[in-house]
Amino acid sequence: MRKLGWMLINAAQAVFLGVWSAFWITAALLVLLVTFRRDLPLHMARTCWAPGILWAARAKIECEGGEGIDWSKPHIYLMNHQSAIDIAVAFYVLKAPLRFIAKKVLSRVPFLGWYMWATGMIFVEREKSTEAVASIARAGARIRAGASILAYPEGTRSRNSRILPFKKGAFVLAIESQVPVVPVAIAGADKVLSSTGFRVRPGTIRVKIGAPIPTAGLTRRDRDALLRQTYEVVDRMHREIGGLGGDPMQPVAARGKLGVPAPVEPEAGGEPPIRHSA
Repeated sequence: MRKLGWMLINAAQAVFLGVWSAFWITAALLVLLVTFRRDLPLHMARTCWAPGILWAARAKIECEGGEGIDWSKPHIYLMNHQSAIDIAVAFYVLKAPLRFIAKKVLSRVPFLGWYMWATGMIFVEREKSTEAVASIARAGARIRAGASILAYPEGTRSRNSRILPFKKGAFVLAIESQVPVVPVAIAGADKVLSSTGFRVRPGTIRVKIGAPIPTAGLTRRDRDALLRQTYEVVDRMHREIGGLGGDPMQPVAARGKLGVPAPVEPEAGGEPPIRHSA
């Protein structure tokens, strides 16, 4: 009976997710059509859509850090990836208008694809290396124009709560853009929403935002050093908030087709330091 009860609750949550997301995407597109301001739909995602998703999941958010970040200026936020709910958490705790690197297939999804295209998300076909490189160039141009990007440098969601080695694409992007990297650690998200399916349970998600790491003056020769420095910070913060961390001896992922920041998955539709609950 308990299992059946959770199945019914999760089914209701899935329906809410679909209806809630469709409503706010439609509202955001209407606002964009009226105002022609791409930042307003992103603000709506942070202040309206994300809190509703976290409320429906019965997720309590504990976040600390963020001192020294000028949220009005462009940064590249690099966060470990555990669950599709990470998207809502990121919108909720990072007070910047965030854009993502997303799978190109999402551009063809009604409502979601329209929203992502209209708000300036970066679409990439990761299976094609030339397209992946072009996506980094497009993202760099958006950042230099003032956009902030959230990327998942592991390249995919972790299946065991540990931090995976980082891919190099996000660090190439950071150096080419010459904007600071902000390490972000998240723990507990996969306990609230499983990384392998739509299994939702109440729980606490902890986030820690690190100090910005400057990239001004760095060149591509500094890419691996920047990656290792960022990995060490995310690994340390992850352990500090109760996570398992990763393997500091293997911070760099093997070369492969996932060598660009991890795209958004289809399931995700006061001043610092911050501590709040959804």
